Amino acid sequence: MNASYQQYILQFKRPSGTSRGILKQKETWFVLLEHQGKQGIGECGLLRGLSIDDRKDYEEKLQWLCGHIYLGLDALYEQLKEFPSIQFGLEQAFLSLQSEDKFTLFPSDFTKNRTGIMINGLVWMGEKEFMRNQIIDKIETGFKCIKLKIGAINFEEEIALLNFIRKEFDQSDIEIRVDANGAFLVEDALDKLKILSDFQLHSIEQPIKQGQLEIMAQLCEQTPLPIALDEELIGVFGHDEKQKIVQTIRPQYIILKPSLIGGFKGSEQWIDLAEENHVGWWVTSALESNIGLNAIAQWTATLNNDMPQGLGTGGLYTNNFDSPLVVENGFLHCDSNLDWDLKFLK
Repeated sequence: MNASYQQYILQFKRPSGTSRGILKQKETWFVLLEHQGKQGIGECGLLRGLSIDDRKDYEEKLQWLCGHIYLGLDALYEQLKEFPSIQFGLEQAFLSLQSEDKFTLFPSDFTKNRTGIMINGLVWMGEKEFMRNQIIDKIETGFKCIKLKIGAINFEEEIALLNFIRKEFDQSDIEIRVDANGAFLVEDALDKLKILSDFQLHSIEQPIKQGQLEIMAQLCEQTPLPIALDEELIGVFGHDEKQKIVQTIRPQYIILKPSLIGGFKGSEQWIDLAEENHVGWWVTSALESNIGLNAIAQWTATLNNDMPQGLGTGGLYTNNFDSPLVVENGFLHCDSNLDWDLKFLK
């Protein structure tokens, strides 16, 4: 078996705002396998500034992986525990190599276009009017669940946006999730949660910065609004450490981003712990290209979770790969009439 890797820079159609700044580009890496005339591809979805494996030796580790591909998936996965995005790319690449068409990693009714996956519509941070226009667009295009990034503009303006939605659409019309990305200060987090709870929100992701287990546990116990852990799961490798997070904090939900927490295997470990402790969960992509998104969507479709999932639409970039993934009325579908085009990869 031969293995190689390739860097690829995704270009945003318009600069996209997060609590960590404005994104214009997204760096990603692909692991490419060849064996007996077949090819496999997997995406290592690296998020600079957020991924635990955002390290100077990242490319060096990809070189090491390619030189040791003969060790096989299981052994390599264990040795890459500090590089969860590479673990995920490796898992995809092996599944792709075994697939009949390179892209059907988890055959299901989803891959046969018999069912779709309900997803939330993401509203990016920005000026109030920009966010308002996004909200209107998501609702008009059929989304029943929208997710707002908060914490970057004035809190009062964010409350005004929520008030605008709730004046037009009640809880039965539109489910609202908000994501603070750890932006709230500890001293006023509970007060803000109480204010936000007036708008019948589904949940809030990561209200305070990760790593404050006891404080987050207190918040989850006292909150009037369900809390979902997101960044809190990043950089947590061992089963005992994961169990400590879930059992200490006892959140209402956890959010699974395979690129950030060790791919399918790492995510399934979190799911098992969540279900053992009566914690809800859903899956979210992390700005991958359509290659990584395809893998996450197909895996998600096998999990039988009816909640809206946080799967991107693939339409953020000017140089994404044409794929069968399409969004219709708030559902992600795999349209078998459409095909892949990897012309950007050389």
